[in-house]
Amino acid sequence: MSGTKAFVLLPVLKNKISALRTPADRMEEAVRLAVSIGLETVRTRLVFLKEIKPQTYVGGGVVQEMREQIQNEGIEVLVADCALSPLQQRNLEKALKCKVIDRTALILEIFGQRARTKEGALQVEVAHLTYQRSRLVRSWTHLERQRGGAGFLGGPGEKQIEMDRRLIDEKLVRLKKELENVKKTRSLQRVKRQKVPFPVVALVGYTNAGKSTLFNALTHASVYAKDQLFATLDPTIRQVELPSGQKILLSDTVGFISELPTELVAAFRATLEEVLQADVILHVRDASSSQREAQKKDVEEVLKGLGLKEEVEAGLNEVYNKIDLLDELERKTLTGHALRKEKVICVSAVTGEGLKGLLDFLDKTLAVSWIDAEVLVKPEEGKELAWMYEHGRVQERLDTEEGICLKVKLRPEDVKKLEGKKYF
Repeated sequence: MSGTKAFVLLPVLKNKISALRTPADRMEEAVRLAVSIGLETVRTRLVFLKEIKPQTYVGGGVVQEMREQIQNEGIEVLVADCALSPLQQRNLEKALKCKVIDRTALILEIFGQRARTKEGALQVEVAHLTYQRSRLVRSWTHLERQRGGAGFLGGPGEKQIEMDRRLIDEKLVRLKKELENVKKTRSLQRVKRQKVPFPVVALVGYTNAGKSTLFNALTHASVYAKDQLFATLDPTIRQVELPSGQKILLSDTVGFISELPTELVAAFRATLEEVLQADVILHVRDASSSQREAQKKDVEEVLKGLGLKEEVEAGLNEVYNKIDLLDELERKTLTGHALRKEKVICVSAVTGEGLKGLLDFLDKTLAVSWIDAEVLVKPEEGKELAWMYEHGRVQERLDTEEGICLKVKLRPEDVKKLEGKKYF
């Protein structure tokens, strides 16, 4: 699609205009989404509607004006930043004589281009097929053709639409089985990590909030990070050592967006389960964005849908990223706000400002659940002593004739492992 001329249409219902996200903000995001798949946006149009037209979503006058502009300027694709029904899509394509894609199709296209791992590709393909299946409507004439029936009697045969739907269903069954295997593998990996019980910290946030850049800054990794929407689709986990010496596993996840297609949420659920299993969730927010409050709401809605309603309502840990892009007054205001809040940290993943404070914050947050214990390890139990140092935070050590006395902080699950071994 690179270099293809596109027309971006944003229909806005007058009774649903949000104070958090203006139509101009929505248009900016729609254009960025189009650019993300290589489309060249040559024209945009914002249309305010009293109601949605069943046939073409927007009114006939708007369609006529767009048709003239599309024909005169050689535009090949109309991107409608809304959810079109299959009938509306077909009618618009027929009237405009160009390809028409809605917001769901656009996001699916981006995901299809960005998926790098087998798991990511599988998830995107499942989402694509689920969406395509909903597009198989009887309005397409080529889908009404009948194939001849098998056998001597022939019969009415199988309509093209029925065959296409059957083929999609068969492929979906196969792909979902493959995804189940991926899910099992991911569960086994999670069990292995639990045996070496490093706390898991998950980064979540709106797309392009800077999660991957922050991930790279904290882990010294080289995960793909770019100033574009949905730069990261495939989850990555790396080990990080906190100032106290405590080791954690940091997880980078796919970014969210407003009106995220339900097909994608369902397909990426295996990936997003990393968030459900995390000890700490860090909501990374773009401090420089004028839409940050609307983006916060969108992220929280997705997390609630994943089963994290209690965590969201209790208040997530927030990391305001990109403070290097703020002017002096904005930065002073935001950092002042952060100082008054227990769960808010300001950072710049690019310059490194605030990263030490973030690591200290994680140390403090994770320490809350740790239990103080006094442990006696016998001289010959070198392996057990090494385990204490690896899994706990040794505060004091005293070597005696009976053995080594340790004052140590341990995670609750580790205390349970030791209770029957007479260390206390």
